Amino acid sequence: MSSPNAPRLLRLLLALSLAGLTAGCFQPLYGDRSLGTGGGSVGDKLSAVEVKPILTPNGTRIARIGVETRDQLLFNLTGGGPAQSSAYRLDIKLSTTQLQVIVDINSARPEIQNYGIDATYTLVDIATNKTVVNGQTFSRVSYNIPGQQQRFAGERGLRDAEDRAAKVIADNIRSRLASYFAAGT
Repeated sequence: MSSPNAPRLLRLLLALSLAGLTAGCFQPLYGDRSLGTGGGSVGDKLSAVEVKPILTPNGTRIARIGVETRDQLLFNLTGGGPAQSSAYRLDIKLSTTQLQVIVDINSARPEIQNYGIDATYTLVDIATNKTVVNGQTFSRVSYNIPGQQQRFAGERGLRDAEDRAAKVIADNIRSRLASYFAAGT
């Protein structure tokens, strides 16, 4: 006599056997194993990217953000170690936005603001001078402005928001470049 759960058990066994067969096909994205296409691991390819200085007007807030974004990206690509010889060049352009989210109805002063960075980046293969990746990314973070008496706290909140947004931009660009090096698209 057949159990009513037999078809369900059979499907489960079939799914587990298929999963076992394909288990060797997966590898960690940032692992040390070589890529199937040859030429080293994703980490090796990322450390071969030369990040050009981000062109911004000197003495402006966005100049500091450009340096912070580049520093975060360099650390993300090399892991803090020395960079390999450059095979790729990364060019980045930044723009920023600020938006008042909550305004105090008594004083008409902003209490919470959103800070945003929009980045456009291009990865160029140095050997062929061909653009291999074009992309855009953005980051939006919010921060509080505690009031008229605490101006320093408001400035520090903005600076922290800028740093957080720069880190998100660097993480997004690294993820996109890793995807390109792993999949080739």
